[in-house]
Amino acid sequence: VQLQASGGGVVQAGDSLRLACAASGRTFSNYIMAWFRQAPGKEREFVAGISRSGTGTYYADSVKGRFTISRDNAKNTVYLQMNSLEPDDTAVYLCAAARFLSGGWGLLQIYNYWGQGTLVTVSS
Repeated sequence: VQLQASGGGVVQAGDSLRLACAASGRTFSNYIMAWFRQAPGKEREFVAGISRSGTGTYYADSVKGRFTISRDNAKNTVYLQMNSLEPDDTAVYLCAAARFLSGGWGLLQIYNYWGQGTLVTVSS
């Protein structure tokens, strides 16, 4: 699976952004999908995950209530709607695909494929 993330940019605190991650190469609906982020000097952290069908979602506490993950299997795309952005949300956002959820959403090694990332910068 090749993953291409897009939609990042520079916004002010309180603004919204929608990220997209387009997949190609294999059957998209066979994979659970997730968004991670990595800020400068920090470890990569889990942001949100979604089941193969899209009916199950899971969020990090830091984004719960502000971010929404969704997917469109017909378009081979997963989205991350980010509202009420805060300066602490500044990071490179990466999408990832896994065949199986073995060990938890935040476990990096369960993900088989990673996108290249898109930068989100939130100014105060």
